[in-house]
Amino acid sequence: MRIAVVGTGYVGLVTGTCFAETGNHVTCIDIDADKIAKLSNGGITIYEPGLEKLFLRNLKEGRLRFTTDLAEGTEDAAIIFLALPTPPGEDGNADLRYVLGVADSLGKILKDYTVIVDKSTVPVGTAEKVRLAITKNYKKEFDVVSNPEFLREGVAVDDFMKPDRVVIGTSSERARKVMGDLYSPFVRQGNPVIYMDEKSAELTKYAANSFLATKISFMNEIAQLCERMGADVDMVRRGIGSDERIGKRFLFPGIGYGGSCFPKDVQALVMSSEEIGYDFQILKAVDSVNQKQKLHLLPKISDYFKNNLKDKHFALWGLAFKPNTDDIREAPALYLIDALIAAGATISAYDPEAMSNVKKTIGDKISYAESQYDALHNADALIIATEWSEFRTPDFELISNKLKNKIIFDGRNLFEVKQLRHLGYHYESIGRP
Repeated sequence: MRIAVVGTGYVGLVTGTCFAETGNHVTCIDIDADKIAKLSNGGITIYEPGLEKLFLRNLKEGRLRFTTDLAEGTEDAAIIFLALPTPPGEDGNADLRYVLGVADSLGKILKDYTVIVDKSTVPVGTAEKVRLAITKNYKKEFDVVSNPEFLREGVAVDDFMKPDRVVIGTSSERARKVMGDLYSPFVRQGNPVIYMDEKSAELTKYAANSFLATKISFMNEIAQLCERMGADVDMVRRGIGSDERIGKRFLFPGIGYGGSCFPKDVQALVMSSEEIGYDFQILKAVDSVNQKQKLHLLPKISDYFKNNLKDKHFALWGLAFKPNTDDIREAPALYLIDALIAAGATISAYDPEAMSNVKKTIGDKISYAESQYDALHNADALIIATEWSEFRTPDFELISNKLKNKIIFDGRNLFEVKQLRHLGYHYESIGRP
């Protein structure tokens, strides 16, 4: 099958590469000429475990190619995926200018029946807006389908190749057949393809992300109680996670969620609800809790240093919003950096993948170390903001030798409290005595 993917960001590149891996011929389209040139020459533009191998193989085999020309890239495509950015606008609503702009252009160049697929996370009713934008200039038959992505950064290739479920929103039997054929190689083990109407599919994506964000914020609230009551959040987490109605995942407390999905999707669903006169109070609280949680370590740090952080120097492990990605969008580490610098502190940071992105964003406000241990030199304390695997079992003797003081503020609960006490550290984490 010939497929076009408009947008070569995180979702677009993973989508195009994985469809090519199952034998389809995929053309990815983007207006960024430098990015297209790099991709065409075998240079991958995002960090995602397992993606580069598939990308290079399909590029070599000719099943994956890149262009800036929308008309040329969509020619002969049976399916066109819209994997375009939908950033939050000033009011918190998803900004659809890119999606609708491409839809308008497609109306001028379509020739035959085509399935247009909204792969971006979009508000309820977007499929109809896309349909109307196309019909302004194209009067023949086509279908618009909502096919939300459920990709977790860090394991996106596995999520795409072996999905828990595939959600397809369409009222067209013809489009249903096309989409079913496309996804059949990915669900051979029996995982469901769930068909529904377009609006329900659009809401399913927002509901899924908002529910997971709610679980995270709920556990962060429980962690707050644990700190005040002398309970251990790890024990509480195990106690409730063993209940199959609740489940074990997304119950780990920390310094809040970030990334490109949860923050903007929660805000967008709140705004969409307000537009129809509904006050979504739970999600407002989820967002509020998360914003506060990003700075949860700050008062711990300030209290230890007697409310004087001027000229204190901190080592920071982790900049990405989560491990196994270079994505720093809404990363809690960036909020901590701003607050510490405002208090007069300096920072030396290390992250396995995200340092170049942070440097593009904040420049030389902080220094960047070549290794996690180099970041420790002459630091008053170590702060942990991302739970990269290589941080989990460090050389504590080396840490002790490099730090000025044996102090760790752990925003991801990587270490055992008893172990750190035994080693003589002042160790503060989230929701644990």
